[in-house]
Amino acid sequence: MRSLVMATFLYASESWTLSEGELRDEDPSLTEGGSAGREREEGVIRIDSYVKNMALSSSCAYLDHSQVCHITATPRDGSCDVMARPTYRNLGKSGLRVSNIGFGTWVTFGGQVTDEVAEELLTVAYERGINFFDTAEVYSAGKAELVLGKILKKKQWRRSSYIISTKIYWGGKAETEKGLSRKHIIEGIQASLGRLQLDYVDIVFANKADSHVPMEEIVRAMTFVINQGWAMYWGTSRWSTMEIMESYSVARQFNLIPPIAEQAEYHYFQREKVEIQMPEMYHKIGVGTITWSPLACGILSGKYDDGIPIYSRAALKGYNWLKEKILSEEGRRQQAKLRDIAIIADQLGCSLAQLAIAWCVKNENISQVLLGASTVDQLCEDIQALQYVPKLTGAIMEEIERILGNKPRPRDYGSAENKPKLKLKSDSTHRQFLRNFSLAKIFPWGKT
Repeated sequence: MRSLVMATFLYASESWTLSEGELRDEDPSLTEGGSAGREREEGVIRIDSYVKNMALSSSCAYLDHSQVCHITATPRDGSCDVMARPTYRNLGKSGLRVSNIGFGTWVTFGGQVTDEVAEELLTVAYERGINFFDTAEVYSAGKAELVLGKILKKKQWRRSSYIISTKIYWGGKAETEKGLSRKHIIEGIQASLGRLQLDYVDIVFANKADSHVPMEEIVRAMTFVINQGWAMYWGTSRWSTMEIMESYSVARQFNLIPPIAEQAEYHYFQREKVEIQMPEMYHKIGVGTITWSPLACGILSGKYDDGIPIYSRAALKGYNWLKEKILSEEGRRQQAKLRDIAIIADQLGCSLAQLAIAWCVKNENISQVLLGASTVDQLCEDIQALQYVPKLTGAIMEEIERILGNKPRPRDYGSAENKPKLKLKSDSTHRQFLRNFSLAKIFPWGKT
């Protein structure tokens, strides 16, 4: 079933309200003007657009059970005035060299932006030195991988010149199409490779820990995937440090391949794991850190200072959790802090979003910060944040720290309430685990 809703198309201070009758693929008027609509097909929303030499970006709100779309057009001239370029770091203690900023496809590819805009975004990222592109089987129910794969095939860039990562956990509705069983890891990566039109991905991430599957089965499956040549490395995403350590212990015990990186959320208001726990993982077992959501789903960009704009992500269907977070008491306190940080951004001559990204990149314990963008202008602005990293002096970082007032401190893990829960086969295995890797310093209750 196909149904179109009214949309507003804005360009050069002019606007049109488009109806279904104006959306004809072969309408000759489209060579001079433009049109856009939203199509709902089997419960999945896609944005279709037809504009000559224009780049369309769209955001939609749901008002009174109706979809209201705001579609902005900018000249598609390929220009992106970005002087800053990424630097490159090893991903953990592996030999893989990644740009210090990567490009992610969550929400945008296969969903929020057209395939044409997605191509422009990927092209800008690649041409500006970003060599890492991240996706997942769950993003837009697999459509993000499809879009990314089509672009890569069209561009014909050397496969050795970029890095592709995907994530496995949520692959479908069936019970066997989700989780980290050997069955789903193997079938999931094969399905992802088909959508991406690639022979291999560089990294496959386990997108969530799975307490229903033995760790040995997970590590063995990931090792098999690598040995088959379907991936070069594997990593974890949103795993606890204890789960990461257990996977490493199993890998070493059975001569399997351990993970090389963890993907973790990191921004002004989400800090403890990345700043306190992950550096220990790096020094002890070489696991690197890739961070995501440097703008906390747009919260740190300042656009929610006066409430929820109707065209923002927080106004989208399915994002009530974000809206509630912004409007909560804690959310209002965060916005107050952002107003103070905005003064620092003005002094540096950058936007609030650029300062938030630069602050993340400044952390030398991070291998890479993943960025997302729905327009070329937004991506260019985000990349330009790199030029402000050297300007974050000790004094400026201290001032930001004073405003935030949330610098994480190492916890007293000796107290019972702070002991992480680790599921291992036996107490003797746990003790051997601690002896082998000298972790009594981190987990003192494990001493014998």
